[in-house]
Amino acid sequence: MKKSLIIAAVASLALAACNSEEATEAPAETEAAAAVPAAAEVQLAADGQPAEGTYEVTLADGTVLTEVVNADGTYTWTSSDGTTGAGTWRTDGPNVWCTTEEGEEESCNDETINADGVWTTIDRETPDEVATVVRVVAE
Repeated sequence: MKKSLIIAAVASLALAACNSEEATEAPAETEAAAAVPAAAEVQLAADGQPAEGTYEVTLADGTVLTEVVNADGTYTWTSSDGTTGAGTWRTDGPNVWCTTEEGEEESCNDETINADGVWTTIDRETPDEVATVVRVVAE
């Protein structure tokens, strides 16, 4: 009987030691997970989707641009008359769109979107310059 109690006690201690080792190992796993850098935050457009993509932009004067926004923070545009441009972009949340064309200062626009997925973008420096933006969906 005493042997059974001793074996049970040793088994309990062995299990407790295993559980203790697992408990001390768990923080190491947590530390390792914390050492892995978080994935880059996805920049969102006014429609709540990732900002990268192709857009049709109609300026206040009626000029239509095709704008291609890349995930690496760059973009290009081509106007209906063949003029082209390029620069970098960033967002301050889905309702603020900022661009910097080569040799120019950053320009930011405030954006709102309607139920049809068309949004209005207003240049902060020239609020009378209102453009509409539509995401071009690849077929």
